[in-house]
Amino acid sequence: MSAITTHVLDTSAGRPAAGLPVTLEARDEESIWREIGRGTTDADGRLRDLLPPDFELAEGAYRLAFYVKSYFDARGAEGFYTEVVVSFVVRDAGAHYHVPLLLSPYGYSTYRGS
Repeated sequence: MSAITTHVLDTSAGRPAAGLPVTLEARDEESIWREIGRGTTDADGRLRDLLPPDFELAEGAYRLAFYVKSYFDARGAEGFYTEVVVSFVVRDAGAHYHVPLLLSPYGYSTYRGS
């Protein structure tokens, strides 16, 4: 499991959001965002392998981009958002960071999970 993981729940359907594309970026020393991982949520709405196995997490700014338009389009649902971006700070490079997303077509919520 990578040091940064996510889990997406579709609260409008009452089930995991499977097949949702996600990217992970880190901000470098020049304040430029660089993609460091990508994937798609599994049948349980989880993405456990965002980072390559040999990736060493460092302190700094990161952001997850959830491409929710493609998820809702694939289900024939109309939604308001095209993507949801969650920016956060890693202060302890040795810790695990789990960032869940609770999603519906017209709203979302997130928190730091465990």
